[in-house]
Amino acid sequence: MVLPRSTPAEQGVDPRGIDEFLSAVAESGIELHSLMLLRHGQVVAEGWWAPYSPTKVHLLYSLSKSFTSTAIGLAVAEGRLSVDDPVVSFFPDAVPADPSPHVLQMRVHDLLCMGTGHREDTTREVFARHDTEPVRAFFDLPPEETPGSVFAYNSSATFMLSAILSKITGQQLTDYLRPRLFEPLGIDETYWHALNSVDIGFSGLHVRTESIASFGQLYLQRGRWGDRQLVPESWVDAATSNQISTVTPWRQNEPIDWRQGYGYQFWRCQHNAYRGDGAYGQFCVVVPESDLVLAINSATTNMQAILDAAWKHLLPAVDSPATVDSGTQLQQRLSTLALPTIAGSRSGPDSGPWTFAAALSSTEPGLFPAAAELTVTPKDDGWSVRFDADQEIRCGYGAWVEGTVGVPEWQPMPVAGCAAWTEAGVFEVDIAFLDTPHTLRITCGAGTFDMAWKTEPLHGGRFTDLAAPRHK
Repeated sequence: MVLPRSTPAEQGVDPRGIDEFLSAVAESGIELHSLMLLRHGQVVAEGWWAPYSPTKVHLLYSLSKSFTSTAIGLAVAEGRLSVDDPVVSFFPDAVPADPSPHVLQMRVHDLLCMGTGHREDTTREVFARHDTEPVRAFFDLPPEETPGSVFAYNSSATFMLSAILSKITGQQLTDYLRPRLFEPLGIDETYWHALNSVDIGFSGLHVRTESIASFGQLYLQRGRWGDRQLVPESWVDAATSNQISTVTPWRQNEPIDWRQGYGYQFWRCQHNAYRGDGAYGQFCVVVPESDLVLAINSATTNMQAILDAAWKHLLPAVDSPATVDSGTQLQQRLSTLALPTIAGSRSGPDSGPWTFAAALSSTEPGLFPAAAELTVTPKDDGWSVRFDADQEIRCGYGAWVEGTVGVPEWQPMPVAGCAAWTEAGVFEVDIAFLDTPHTLRITCGAGTFDMAWKTEPLHGGRFTDLAAPRHK
């Protein structure tokens, strides 16, 4: 299902507020990739920053958690489990011989609200200990506190929810949600990273921006979609209400919207709103009192600044007077959005091509295994950047040029490149990996090249751990 479109003025939103939101985000140096704003169930503003586009899926990082919670809610409605079930009851063979009382006390509810009793996220240690049996490793790390008594954001808790769902249904999250959630919402393209045939749950989901918006609208409508109640109202209410305080002695300096409480894999926000969110600014924000949904993909470490701009500019725009001229101006801006390209010149030290050897610090083994040499060749629209003669990426001058890159054992993955010679005589390349929030910066000078992520990928830092698994 394609969401209905309208204009801000027709749905009681002053376009100037949306324009001011975009300006505030830009002035904060935040890199947005996409935005959709819904009022009364109508899309009133949407935009994609080239080379990102409406048809492309994007990694959600921890916004994936809210979809995992929804799957658990559906399974509860089907009578397959209860939030009060002990976690160990699903995996008796993985429980240690002498388990901690806190492990035995832990319930599904505690996994859902990040109240496992652990003081810190155990995910890295769980998978470092036993990536082939993470459930056993989870039980081997007993909580320091009584489950339900303290909050600690813990992605391994969400993995356990996915493992439970797979255990009781015999299906992975994606397959379980497809007929119950994805297909009714018209979400026809979904990819989820898995481990040992279990979708990891806490991250790894790739969907389009409109899919995020539809998901948020479903929750705004308390689980109802058209004439169907897809998710029980009781689950929507429980999942989006304050199940546990996020203020603890060891979380004193968290941004204000991370101190509003936590539900079932949803964060509470200021203004009686709630959200699912993921690293680097993947957002599904729902504001029931304003009948708003905001869906965003981005690449920033300053996630609070996006929410601050929304509260300051979008909320006051609701039910404010609007003019036709302001709407036209906004539409023109939304239709011409693009990420900045590298500033510089097309002219190098000579006519080229130019060859650079890998610097010792150049590391991205998941992308260009042991790349020893990079060759830059001028082209009509920019340059060809070739690694070891077998990996070529086209880069535009003053524009993004889309293409693909291949990795051993993977299908070609979508990328876009831009480049320029800087005043210092350095050739700089940006490669945006369009399944993800991440861009790789390649710097070539003095006969060598180096690579570094502009925002460091999580989960090990390898691009092949993040790209949509459709390519595998």
